[in-house]
Amino acid sequence: MTESGLKAVFLEERPMLMRLLVARLGSREEAEDALQDMWIKLDQLVAKPVAQPAAYLYRMAANLAADRRISAARGNARDTAWLDSQPLADDLPDIERTLIARERLAQIEAALAAMPERMASAFRMFRIDEVPQKHISEQLGISVSGVEKLLQRAYRQIHDAGSTRSEDFAVQHRLAGEED
Repeated sequence: MTESGLKAVFLEERPMLMRLLVARLGSREEAEDALQDMWIKLDQLVAKPVAQPAAYLYRMAANLAADRRISAARGNARDTAWLDSQPLADDLPDIERTLIARERLAQIEAALAAMPERMASAFRMFRIDEVPQKHISEQLGISVSGVEKLLQRAYRQIHDAGSTRSEDFAVQHRLAGEED
């Protein structure tokens, strides 16, 4: 049977092919799409004789249905994996936490700017550059216990700057009607 004969058999068998595809794919829309794909493939076939055109078309429909199911399963697995890798809304910082973090960063930067240069330098080397205290002591020309004391004072100043600003913020933003 030639290509035009195969298309004629397709048109005759279309209702049965549709039922087969609906049963295999689970929806009429998917079956319509598969039938459209079959028609396009029939257009692209080289004219070869087909001994049993109806059987050929049913096998083609079954293969298309299997390919679509496999593709859908892979797509669902990919989408599920992608969704599972995304952070939950609770994991993302809300605006309030972001603003508080920015305010705290500004407090720390202001405290660092107010520190003596040697103390700020020791703090930056230790906390930001992750330089061991022994190397800091060598660079600054002081003992390790001197570095420890500088760091303790730096931590204290940062803590105090945060505490003072938090108290100022609380005083400035008291609810109306609250008594001091």
